[in-house]
Amino acid sequence: MSSAEVAIEPRIHYLNVDYSIKSWLLTTDHKRIAWLYLMSITFFFTIGGLAATLMRLNLLEPQGLLVEPETYNKLFSIHGIIMVFLFLVPSIPAVLGNFLLPIMLGARDVAFPRLNLLSWYIFMTGGSLVIYAVIAGGVDTGWTFYTPLSSLYLNTHVMAAAGGVFIAGFSSILTGLNFVVTIHKMRAPGLTWFRLPLFVWSMYAASIIFIIGTPVIAISLALIVIEHFFHVGLFDPALGGDPVLFQHLFWFYSHPAVYVMVLPSMGVISELITAFSKKKIFGYHFVAFSSIAIAAIGFLVWGHHMFVSSQSVYAGLVFSALSMAVAIPSAIKVFNWTATLYKGSISYEAPMLYALGFIGLFTIGGLTGLYLASIGVDQHVHDTYFVIAHFHYIMVGGAVMGYLGGIHYWWPKMTGRLYPDGWARVSAIIIFIGFNLTFFPQFILGYLGMPRRYAVYPAEFHTLNVVSTAGASILGLGYVIPLIYLAWSARYGPIAGPNPWKATGLEWTTTSPPPTHNFEETPVVTEEPYGYDRLAEEIQVA
Repeated sequence: MSSAEVAIEPRIHYLNVDYSIKSWLLTTDHKRIAWLYLMSITFFFTIGGLAATLMRLNLLEPQGLLVEPETYNKLFSIHGIIMVFLFLVPSIPAVLGNFLLPIMLGARDVAFPRLNLLSWYIFMTGGSLVIYAVIAGGVDTGWTFYTPLSSLYLNTHVMAAAGGVFIAGFSSILTGLNFVVTIHKMRAPGLTWFRLPLFVWSMYAASIIFIIGTPVIAISLALIVIEHFFHVGLFDPALGGDPVLFQHLFWFYSHPAVYVMVLPSMGVISELITAFSKKKIFGYHFVAFSSIAIAAIGFLVWGHHMFVSSQSVYAGLVFSALSMAVAIPSAIKVFNWTATLYKGSISYEAPMLYALGFIGLFTIGGLTGLYLASIGVDQHVHDTYFVIAHFHYIMVGGAVMGYLGGIHYWWPKMTGRLYPDGWARVSAIIIFIGFNLTFFPQFILGYLGMPRRYAVYPAEFHTLNVVSTAGASILGLGYVIPLIYLAWSARYGPIAGPNPWKATGLEWTTTSPPPTHNFEETPVVTEEPYGYDRLAEEIQVA
């Protein structure tokens, strides 16, 4: 038995208080709702991942190995729609946010528990409609639903998919509202704003984007439906509309949505860096306020997606400058994490490997974002594989590494059991290698001029596509391994104590798994967050 393992007496907690299916489907416990989301988004991730696998296999040969171009269009559309709207956006907020936020605040639950359960049902309704679109024949517009392809030249099940995303958006709005009210009203005595964990700050910033931005994409998709069925001239020039208007509306949400994916991940990384370097985070206030700055500036940069869509030069210059400005608060976070590591007592458990992987991948993604914010460079690589590589480094390398790091870090708290750390470290390394082997060649492909969304390509791009597909195979293996050992550990893993990582934070002061109401008594907070220096002094004295 390792030092992290402890033997405990059987007791009642949120997992074993009631085993019936009804108790799960009608639960208002935020921890159980987090599990419902965990199961749901794992399913959607699998569907989206299978679509990506078929795409990469098809690109093994320049003329396409497996499917016709029409089917290829449907594969990348479904991959994008499912991964963005049903996995990346809800993953950390819905799973880790739901599970951890009330516990980190010292509260018994979120502010509106029934609304929280309703959010999951709305999410599943929207997700089911998207899956129906897949089964019924698919969608060929890409995840952006650009008009007139999604309206005037509609010939696939766009309405069902758009309707699904529209409905799922309400889940995000309700979750954001719930989190904002919970953070404002349900903090434990003594838990001031500047004693909040940085994960809570990041969730607060992401929730603001949920509330302000999500209605815009929902309305945009609803307008497509209205134009299609009622022939109201919105985006169709023949009816007096403007297709570029849709792009403005779409990117006004969809660029901030990138920060919905990354901000919660940044919050996770802040927790991991401090916990596994056993050191107070460097520049707490700067890291906290940088989350708010990213959320605020993120609403002002949508125009950099439209440098080649008849936008004026002056508007392009403004959006270019603002897009570069958003890099400043992001760089503050990376600098402060690095400064925290300096002279820290670093240990390399699996969550820390994911955190370090995040910093590396996010830095590459962020720096290449500056290329795309420059008008001249963007016009050269616009709609090429360079763009695909960039946003996968941000959204997948950033968001997924943060999500997996957070799942591994808080898994003992969620289940009360430990996982095999050796396997976890191996899978983290495999994912890091597989990811870079998959997406770094795509920077070169894009620079050389290979356009995105093409089912066939010139033979000169063959070698780099083969390397990318080989990397995707390794990446896929890296994703499967955690599914196996985490499922095993949930039932057979060694028992974990309340605080297996010797970390700070209210969530580590309650039992693992927590009782139904999180704490036996309402905690009172009297200290600043991340008091690892004090803990080190206590250990030294002892």
